[in-house]
Amino acid sequence: MKKALVLYSGGLDSRLVVRMLQEQNYKIEALHFNLPFGCGCCNLSCNFHFTQKEGVKMTIFDVTKEPLLSEYLTLLKNPKYGTGSGINPCIDCKIFMFKKAKEYADKHGHNIIATGEVPGQRPMSQTAPAQKKIDEAIGFKLTRPLADAGFKGRSRKKQMALAEKYKIKYPSPGGGCLLCEKEPAKRLKVLLKNDLITEKTLPLTIIGRHFYTEGTWFVVARNETESAIIDKFDPILEGGKGKPTIYFSNKKGKQKALELQEAYSTGSENRAKFEEIKL
Repeated sequence: MKKALVLYSGGLDSRLVVRMLQEQNYKIEALHFNLPFGCGCCNLSCNFHFTQKEGVKMTIFDVTKEPLLSEYLTLLKNPKYGTGSGINPCIDCKIFMFKKAKEYADKHGHNIIATGEVPGQRPMSQTAPAQKKIDEAIGFKLTRPLADAGFKGRSRKKQMALAEKYKIKYPSPGGGCLLCEKEPAKRLKVLLKNDLITEKTLPLTIIGRHFYTEGTWFVVARNETESAIIDKFDPILEGGKGKPTIYFSNKKGKQKALELQEAYSTGSENRAKFEEIKL
């Protein structure tokens, strides 16, 4: 039996590709990339549920862990093909994933590598010129069943109709990539430039209020949930009643952390002076 490796985000398009290739008598393996700043369409539990129901093996490449994380962060700092509206290097990101997929496919004897990409759906990476550029960079042509079937544009009506025919359940579109969003992108750009993101500190990048000054990164908790996350790090300034827990990236920042804690305590109105160092 022919074997297909499907780049599987968990969203509607990749689920349709699984079923379309099953109809063509391919044995499917779903390859999911767990990226550090989002882009998956569903949680892993939901993804596993779908692949198990379809009798499909699901493999995860966890880019939030080493050694893939360092390679991915290097890509973010120096994207060959530029970025979108934020610091999102969409073409470079696709090339990164597709090259990894090719290595895996060659090792495990897959005949094709397929994606749910649809021309015109994404302005940076899903246009005909971008897809040609990607195929040239990775050195092989991807299989794009939805595109081959004439699907195009941003509307999902045709995909939704096909999902109804196949009786496929799928998650509502949501989430997205933090690299595309203005405020997170601004913060992440500074953290990347100063080599502050590691496997350990990655969870801090998506919570709290962020500040950077004199070579020190501060993360100020906004609620008890975030305080519980920061409590696992060192060094921190422990919170208390009405006072936020604060992470600071080196010990020389303790005095500034104390000032931030006072400013962001319940009832304080002394926050304006920190706006210039806020990320």
